[in-house]
Amino acid sequence: MNRYRVKSGRRVDLAHWGPDDTSAFDGNEEDAQGRLVKLNRQLEDLQELLYAEGKRRLLVVLQAMDTGGKDGTIRHVFEGVNPLGVKVASFKVPTQEELGHDFLWRVHKQTPAKGEIAIFNRSHYEDVLVVRVHQLVPPDVWRGRYAHINDFEQMLAEEGTTILKFFLHISKEEQKKRLQARLDERDKRWKFNVGDLKERRLWSAYMEAYADALGKTSTQWAPWYIVPANHKWYRNLVVCTVIVETLKGLKMRYPEPKEDLDRVVIK
Repeated sequence: MNRYRVKSGRRVDLAHWGPDDTSAFDGNEEDAQGRLVKLNRQLEDLQELLYAEGKRRLLVVLQAMDTGGKDGTIRHVFEGVNPLGVKVASFKVPTQEELGHDFLWRVHKQTPAKGEIAIFNRSHYEDVLVVRVHQLVPPDVWRGRYAHINDFEQMLAEEGTTILKFFLHISKEEQKKRLQARLDERDKRWKFNVGDLKERRLWSAYMEAYADALGKTSTQWAPWYIVPANHKWYRNLVVCTVIVETLKGLKMRYPEPKEDLDRVVIK
């Protein structure tokens, strides 16, 4: 999966990252579904081990344009995982209380505790994306936030949090198809937001903002992965593979019991 990892300090041009790519998997969609089931089982076991060990944390950040598949990724990648040790935080428009603090205040309290996996459905990156595109703060403010984000994530990493960040990369044409599907299928109309069309008109500005954010904040301790997301099955496969491989690399162990249990007899 290293082909999708953004190298630290490299400038990103999203035109060179194909959202239709499926080259990391030699098989068809049906084969991929079988592979995903196996990965889900591995993730279940690894999440249980993470929770039992109680020493480390995992933060998964998902960013995408509207209809990019954040909800679907969470649903399919974490299917079957014990909810006891997993939480999802969704960051909407800041409340008045949140606006009264620094931009990372509302984010920090949602980060995972020891043994937990936290999934951010949108994140602190909205403050260098939406805020930039809509000119909600001066340029010198959002530009300064790249360094704040890197420092914040480095602190989390040094405290035992493994951070994985995924940009679910879809094409503008694919977004059009997905928006149209929401209109055409009545049971999906609840997901359609007319405001998404206004954001769609700002596509180029968002691509520029994403390119800068990905390039300036992909670090050794908190890497970005640009995931080809036009094909949902491939998107799920890539994200789940990265998470499973990363958790395996932590070399976690179940804790030893505090007492000698070999002589325990249950009557």
